[in-house]
Amino acid sequence: MDNVTAKHPIPNLPVSNRPKLVILGGGFAGLKLARKMVKSDYQVILLDKNNYHQFQPLFYQVATASLEPSAISFPLRRVFHHTPNVSFRMAEALEIDQDRKRLYTNVGYVDFDQLVLAMGADTNYFGIQNIMEYGTPMKTVSEALYVRNRIISNYEKAINIEDVEQRKALMNVVIVGGGPTGVELAGAIAELRNNVFPKDYPELNFKNMRVVLAEAGPKLLAGMSKQSSEKAVVYLDKLGVEIMVNAAVEDYDGLTIKIKDHESLDTKTLLWAAGVKPNHIKGLREDQMIRNGRLIVDQYNKLKGAEGIYVIGDLCVLTDDDYPKGHPQVAQVAIQQADNLAHNLKAVADNRSMKKFKYKDLGSMATVGRKLAVVDLPFIKFQGFTAWITWLFVHLMAIVGVKNRILIFMDWAWNYLSFDPALRLLIRPRYVKPKEQEELVEEKHD
Repeated sequence: MDNVTAKHPIPNLPVSNRPKLVILGGGFAGLKLARKMVKSDYQVILLDKNNYHQFQPLFYQVATASLEPSAISFPLRRVFHHTPNVSFRMAEALEIDQDRKRLYTNVGYVDFDQLVLAMGADTNYFGIQNIMEYGTPMKTVSEALYVRNRIISNYEKAINIEDVEQRKALMNVVIVGGGPTGVELAGAIAELRNNVFPKDYPELNFKNMRVVLAEAGPKLLAGMSKQSSEKAVVYLDKLGVEIMVNAAVEDYDGLTIKIKDHESLDTKTLLWAAGVKPNHIKGLREDQMIRNGRLIVDQYNKLKGAEGIYVIGDLCVLTDDDYPKGHPQVAQVAIQQADNLAHNLKAVADNRSMKKFKYKDLGSMATVGRKLAVVDLPFIKFQGFTAWITWLFVHLMAIVGVKNRILIFMDWAWNYLSFDPALRLLIRPRYVKPKEQEELVEEKHD
């Protein structure tokens, strides 16, 4: 931490006598909480390293050229127009001083009465250095756009290569991780191979292109019902996706993937969707976290052994009788925790009693290709076209912003009717001078 951020408060924040609530992270949890605290008795300061909220469930559609990045991103400042008690700052958090109740960022420090950590999770490479070096994650909009560029760039190269084996490595796509992201990505890429790429690159033989989905566990969609898992396999099989289960990736050198108890695969495109790990910040103690780095909270989402610090979303682990190992790291948990915490913070301001968090499982779903999906609701499980329509509706309604909903609906309607996504553009970033990198290029974290 440099002397500037250590010595100076964040400039130009409104002066207020209200208790100061600092929310770190503008994802599902942080944004929901900030919106719930509009017109509350708190001065709310929302911090995020990006100036937009990103809708993670649709990253794979950006990666496969079905949606533009701006359709699933929403400016955070726009959410808080005409909300005098809420301020947003684009800042990267560096360290918490728990005793002084102070948060240090790259633009200065801010003192807080209540601090909420909602920084979410990042890609987990499980300690495999080469995967981190050569694999491609998909946890941000910019990473999804990079995946799109990588795939299109490979075909533009492949069409100019004479050697068939070299072309195969450029054309093959291997997705690691059989959760909803991996399944949705595999289905979308297989449909591009089957219906779109042959029209773009008629000189290439797409029978040579393999789309492989590798899952370390015994089944796909492990968090969903057996019925949905099996149906997803049927749908992916029809699309021509090669499914490997009990297939733990051991290494990757940028060309060859080594998979335990399976054949090695050659590809220039390894898409890593195999797991997440919590984002970290300095100033937290070892006794406040479990082995994988998630922060221990009580039934009110209060950080263990801390005063005035709360943690919500993927970053925290809250155990109860129903979830002895903690809740699943999904958007619904984050949103419900934010909702409950907003109630509790208002209760604290009014000297009312707080309410314990109780997760209500609303179900889970995954889409497989253009017209098929699997849906598990608490009261019914169904698959196929009806499930796909349900998936479309739920995700459309969850998007922030009316304009975004309209854009996405139009894109989906066009893609469904024509099945010719119009975003297959290779827009490469301009070279950035070293002195400009910090401002203009997203870091790749370990």
